[in-house]
Amino acid sequence: MNSRDIATLSVFAALTVALNLSPLKFPAPYAPFLYYQVWEIPIITAFALYGPLIAAAISIINTITLLALFPGALPTGPLYNLAAILGMLLGIYTAHMLFEQLSLKGSVTLSVLATGLGILFRVIVMLLVNWAFIRYPPPIGFSMTDEAILAVLPFIAFFNATLALYTIPTGYMLARAISSRIKINLWNP
Repeated sequence: MNSRDIATLSVFAALTVALNLSPLKFPAPYAPFLYYQVWEIPIITAFALYGPLIAAAISIINTITLLALFPGALPTGPLYNLAAILGMLLGIYTAHMLFEQLSLKGSVTLSVLATGLGILFRVIVMLLVNWAFIRYPPPIGFSMTDEAILAVLPFIAFFNATLALYTIPTGYMLARAISSRIKINLWNP
C-alpha cells in the first residue's frame, strides 16, 4: 500500500466514522431498532474511485472504531453492519465484473447494475446473518424465537434494500463528481 492509498484510506475512514457517530440518522418507522444513516455513502464513493480493497478496509476500520467507542444497543451490532456492507460491496464488485465481461457501456448502466446487485447481495447476506444470530442472547443476538425471527425478517430485508437503494447511487454520483473535479479515473477491474 503506497502513501496515496494510506491517505485516501485515512480520509474516507475518518469521514465514515464521523458520519456514523453523527446525529444524522433516524429510526425506520416500521422497525425502530434499525436506523437509516448516511455513513455508508463514503464507502461506496471510495469503492467507485479506488476499488474494493480500499472500501473493505474503510468498512473494517469503521467497525473496529464502533466496537471500541459506540457499539449501540447490541455490543456486536457493528459486526452486523460489517456483514451488511461487505455483502453489499460484494454485490457491487460482481456488478463491475459483469459490466466488464458483458462489455456494457455507460455510467448509468453500471450504477443501476451495481445498485441492483448491491441490494440483492446485502439483503441475502443480512437475512442469513439475522436468521443465524438474532436467536442467541445478548451480546450476540436478541434471544428471539423462530416465530419472532420469521416475523421480523421481512422488515430487515426491506430496511437493507431501501438503505442500499439510496447509498449506492449517491456514492456513485459523488464518485463521478469527485473524479471529474480532481481528474482521476473511476476504479475499473
